[in-house]
Amino acid sequence: MIRENQKVLNYIHVFTDGAILFASFPLGFWVRFYLFHGVITVPLSSYFALAPVYTVAQLFTYAGFGLYQSHRRVRLRTELIKLWEATALDMVILQSVLFLSWGIHYSRWALIAAFGLSILLLSVKRVALRLMLRRYRGRGYNQKHVLIVGGGRLARRYLREIRQDPELGYAADGYVAGKKCPGMENIAFLGRFEDLEDILEERGIDEAVAAMEAEDFQRTPEVIAACENAGVRLSIIPFYAEYIPSNPQFDDLNGIPLLNIRHIPLDNYANAFCKRAMDIVGSALALILLSPVMLLCAVGVKLSSPGPVIFRQERVGRNKRPFYMYKFRSMRVNDDGDTAWSKKSDPRKTRFGSFMRKCSLDELPQFWNVLRGDMSLVGPRPELPHYVERFRNEVPLYMVKHQVRPGITGWAQVNGFRGDTSIQGRIERDVYYIEHWSLLFDIQILFMTVFGGKFVNDEVIGKAEKPENAEKVGR
Repeated sequence: MIRENQKVLNYIHVFTDGAILFASFPLGFWVRFYLFHGVITVPLSSYFALAPVYTVAQLFTYAGFGLYQSHRRVRLRTELIKLWEATALDMVILQSVLFLSWGIHYSRWALIAAFGLSILLLSVKRVALRLMLRRYRGRGYNQKHVLIVGGGRLARRYLREIRQDPELGYAADGYVAGKKCPGMENIAFLGRFEDLEDILEERGIDEAVAAMEAEDFQRTPEVIAACENAGVRLSIIPFYAEYIPSNPQFDDLNGIPLLNIRHIPLDNYANAFCKRAMDIVGSALALILLSPVMLLCAVGVKLSSPGPVIFRQERVGRNKRPFYMYKFRSMRVNDDGDTAWSKKSDPRKTRFGSFMRKCSLDELPQFWNVLRGDMSLVGPRPELPHYVERFRNEVPLYMVKHQVRPGITGWAQVNGFRGDTSIQGRIERDVYYIEHWSLLFDIQILFMTVFGGKFVNDEVIGKAEKPENAEKVGR
């Protein structure tokens, strides 16, 4: 039943996308020549003639970008990025073909208006569809019934995730394992591994998810054969899942698949160049535009207590290289540094320093670090060497953050992981950012920081798992 529902949804998806794309041409014509009162050089009929050709080509491009596959496991942001990229690609191709053909001189502004309208309407449609499906699936409709193969730690984690996120539309009917497993009492035990094929045939399962531990790995061929014989799709969660990225990359060596354990988009020179260019332009503009604010901060620091205006503190950056990070001094001069914790009621802070930290004004000199190349506008927060040595062996994937430049703001910070918050939660979001980096992702984080109020520091005291802003000032 789920396959039929998906087919119907795809047909509706394609039809509505086609209708929007087709309608964007006359709408773009109207915007250009009627809303802005331009001189019509090409009649509307020519745009109507071009619309179906472009629409068909665009729908094929959307299909090639995977926009008509099941998006249960695809986040809305990822789907929208694919939509924008595919639409921009075909519009560039269309403009190039029209330029080279020396045919009818279509208005560029009319085509640009059509492009903007199609992007807007297609994006709104997908957002509305997601909201509708979230509500629909949250009530138990259009569920994909899955069978969990395994009963250990990975199986419990998978079960917890799909139950905590009901909008994904997954319903676990039960699990099979060598025996009943502790921690799986809230889901039906349907049988042993040997019974898998019969269970799949009897229960009408949509998908099987193998979440077996290392000790059951030798059963993988048996599980694959059972699913293939029953005609049921199989997904496998490897027992080493916590050590690999969520979107692993594979190479081919004469037919042997090689798994790249850590694929980082910024290893690509073009990506790294674009990010660095944005850092240089952004930090230079920030230093110029914010110079009056920085001057006031410098005067305030000087008047608040004796000592230097700027303090520098050693942090660990890209490739584990140490560098000095600059900040406005927000504490009285002290000798506590490499292991001292900054707390909400820290007596070392000056009154003006507390105000700066509240609004993150003390971090403005870090734009100089960005311009120098020590840091980036967006990235994981740099840490003190003392805590890097402490947590590198305690927290899984902790050292992955040092494969990119640290940032003034980051995905962890805009998700609330500032101050004395969970180090594990912070690293998980840092690794997610590193593996899913894009310029649009950076821009999104910057917008969330500035316009979402994420620059305001509540200095919440959590479980005190780590320090974030321990300061040391030389006398």
